[in-house]
Amino acid sequence: MHLETERLLLRPFTAADAENLYEYAKDPRVGPAAGWPPHKSVEASREIITTVFAAPNTFAVVDKPFGTVIGSAGFVGRHYDRLPGPDDEIGYALSPAFWGRGLMPEAVRELLRYGFEELGFQTIWCGHYDFNDKSRRVVEKCGFVYRFTDKVWVELMGEERTELHYALTKEEWKAP
Repeated sequence: MHLETERLLLRPFTAADAENLYEYAKDPRVGPAAGWPPHKSVEASREIITTVFAAPNTFAVVDKPFGTVIGSAGFVGRHYDRLPGPDDEIGYALSPAFWGRGLMPEAVRELLRYGFEELGFQTIWCGHYDFNDKSRRVVEKCGFVYRFTDKVWVELMGEERTELHYALTKEEWKAP
């Protein structure tokens, strides 16, 4: 499965992507803001590709002009019973070298289209920790509606955090 936008290709990760993944995932500005520690080696990144990123509808975000993996985005298998289902949640991470260019909103908009039109979702969720302003801006640019806040235990970071949850129903997405 490949998805495409004007500037990005979203495709499944391969083992050959481990070095590109490591290049951005080792940066302490990336993982901790999303709830995971920086990668410590290319081998650790390769393991994430074969475990976490092997899940269905999880994509490498590829910069089309250079063919380089610059991030990850996809559905994380997280569901809530607060709005009509079927539903899922979008998660994403992007190399800091590509921040501020509108690339992640571009990828998320394509995931919204894919989720509603091809996967049959009725609701798509997205969330961020209260301190993650970059992720909040992606959520806002993509039209998600704030729904609730809760305290969550972030196992990989060993701490409790405040998470804000947003959703977009298919009807809201279709509305002009």
